[in-house]
Amino acid sequence: MARRKKAPLPLLENLEIIDAGSDGKAVAKTGERVVFIPFGAPGDIVDAQVYKKKRNLYEARIVKFHKKSDLRVEPGCAHFGLCGGCKWQQMDYETQLEFKQKQVKDAFDRIAKVEYDEFLPIIGSEKTFYYRNKLEYSFSDKKWITDFDPSKEESSREESYGLGFHLPGKFDKILDIDKCYLQKDPSNDIRLEVKKYALENDLTFYNARRWDGFLRNLIIRTSETGDLMVILIFRYDDTDIKEMLQHLAGKFPEITSLMYVINEKQNDSITDLEPRLFKGNPYIIEEMPSPIEGEKAFKFKVGPLSFYQTNPEQAYKLYKTAFDFADFKGGELVYDLYTGAGTIASFVASHVKQVVGIEYVEDAVRDADENMKLNNIENTKFFAGDMARVLDDAFYVNNGKPDIFIVDPPRAGMHERVTRQILKAKPEKIIYVSCNPATQARDIAILASKYKVSKIQPVDMFPQTHHVENVVLLTRK
Repeated sequence: MARRKKAPLPLLENLEIIDAGSDGKAVAKTGERVVFIPFGAPGDIVDAQVYKKKRNLYEARIVKFHKKSDLRVEPGCAHFGLCGGCKWQQMDYETQLEFKQKQVKDAFDRIAKVEYDEFLPIIGSEKTFYYRNKLEYSFSDKKWITDFDPSKEESSREESYGLGFHLPGKFDKILDIDKCYLQKDPSNDIRLEVKKYALENDLTFYNARRWDGFLRNLIIRTSETGDLMVILIFRYDDTDIKEMLQHLAGKFPEITSLMYVINEKQNDSITDLEPRLFKGNPYIIEEMPSPIEGEKAFKFKVGPLSFYQTNPEQAYKLYKTAFDFADFKGGELVYDLYTGAGTIASFVASHVKQVVGIEYVEDAVRDADENMKLNNIENTKFFAGDMARVLDDAFYVNNGKPDIFIVDPPRAGMHERVTRQILKAKPEKIIYVSCNPATQARDIAILASKYKVSKIQPVDMFPQTHHVENVVLLTRK
């Protein structure tokens, strides 16, 4: 029996974009279907070609503009439209903030369905570019061809080798980056020099499908103190490594930590591998002001595998909001869940009786202990393990029931068992910091049985993207 041909996917003509979605795509409607469109702006009237059809939605791309939105601005980056990093560059920054504020409000109105006393205006970022302190690039021997020129040799190394970011949804496709606006100098110069040296010395770039090639990834970390870490990840050990790193060290004497990793695995994760030091320190020092003006700033050791907030200036505003919401009196026992390297714990420790931190990643707990020593903080203790297993009745017996919880979970939010354990402890306040308002609202719907939402404060950590952080103060009813 002959297979029936699929009907061609439709071209949606004169479609008006009406909203900016929480996943970074613009939103339109046709009949009963929602249409998600990347790189659109509310107010655009477009023709959009559907490329994916689901039960009650389309995904489409713009093929023609009939009218461009008044909210549009000219993107500053030449890679906009292909790179998935800054999906909102087409909208001016004030408009971005309005839609982020709306995103948080929608999550609380539609998911949490709770009343709140105070919804504060979003805290924007003074820097809308060059705000990140960490970027990771990938090497590929098959870069995405954006400007095919038949006069050039398509198979030449210079034409096919790329160093940049993965295209959205493509594990094996790399967009070669000329200039990225996310990290301050000398980030771009280092990346370009690494690529130039590799091409000049016939070093092979990684192929994710064949699992071969010498050069895999490049990580660059900067800090507020001026420290600079560069990590190169290689597919296998070789004498070329020393020569390449020696070249980088000579070309960029400002590098304070030069490291490398041998990754023979099929995935790019290096969290289970041992970074090797080539030059300088095995860490950089990051600095964050105290929440109290005039007090000494905090210092943090950031190693090659350490987590630290990627926008340090906005991270300060985020933690300062959490600190202000808590309104410490001095005698509180505070539980800091998902503590990471203890940044929030450091921030609040001198203003409370004790901080107890719990974190899943053991290396992060070691970082936290190290950071307490670095800042002469003695009233903290940290535990490593699965949050849903560690935080049980016995934990409260051994460490005391807290007066205040500060929680900062990953995007997936908290396990329901953790939420129930927090309710069982009956703290006076819960400060919930989140990078995902939707899962935050879901968790707060559970906590709302015994707590009221007193304050909501969105904070923009990632300008030019749809991502937004949010801090919520919950007080016991």
